Amino acid sequence: MAKPEPAVEPDPHPAIRVSMLPADTNAHGTIFGGKILSLIDQAGAIGAHRLGIGKVVTVAMREVEFSNPVRVGDIVSCYAEVLKVGRTSVTVSVRVTAHRPTDTTRSVDVTKAEVVYVAIDDAGRPIPIASRDLL
Repeated sequence: MAKPEPAVEPDPHPAIRVSMLPADTNAHGTIFGGKILSLIDQAGAIGAHRLGIGKVVTVAMREVEFSNPVRVGDIVSCYAEVLKVGRTSVTVSVRVTAHRPTDTTRSVDVTKAEVVYVAIDDAGRPIPIASRDLL
């Protein structure tokens, strides 16, 4: 019989919230996609750390599709939710929204992604996620 996975409640607060600056723009004047990918990776790791796992490394980021541009001055929020905990890995869903400085009561969806992390030891080798690590 398979051991049931622990329930991890979604956090209603963003794992990361950042104001976008001119240095983050691409040649088109919008925020560089790589900047958003970096925020997704960081927010996902923060979501994994909510389990108390310790060190993790990114092994996969699944299908990132941008639905709205991010502009200078936007406040970008990244929400992380743990979807699955495996023997050595954890899968986290990250949702990215942007609040425009002209209308802070609404946000627009920017993108979402599933990110897979593996727990590692000090030598960088995968290690099992112990049941004590889970919420």
